[in-house]
Amino acid sequence: MTSVKGEVKRQMKKKEPVPIEMAYELLYQLGASATSVGFFQTAYAVKLAAEKPDRLLYVTKWLYPEVAKEYRSSWRCVERNIRSVIRTVWQVNPELLRKLAQYRIYSRPSASEFIAILSAHIYNQHAFGPGLYQP
Repeated sequence: MTSVKGEVKRQMKKKEPVPIEMAYELLYQLGASATSVGFFQTAYAVKLAAEKPDRLLYVTKWLYPEVAKEYRSSWRCVERNIRSVIRTVWQVNPELLRKLAQYRIYSRPSASEFIAILSAHIYNQHAFGPGLYQP
């Protein structure tokens, strides 16, 4: 029988891609809807950040341009669209967002903070499995 830490190390060595459906599901739970390109851009940004967390160090240089390239847009449009999704989530389900963050959030998070919260949650679920990780 392998330990949880051993299983996590084994999974991380494989570098399995994070399914984007995990990001979709989380955004749906938070109250976002797939009626705008911002939903999909946010999900893709969360997926990329969950796969490689150091992308969060320079979101305007690494993360947003990669999302913009995928959606044939500019990084500024990507950031604006993500902020629109955050606005919706903050109005619809701020309590779940606070729970996912695992720290006190007093005001609507920035785009990079929002992506960091969601990607950390997805990273942990992907690494530990949904049954083993509970925020």
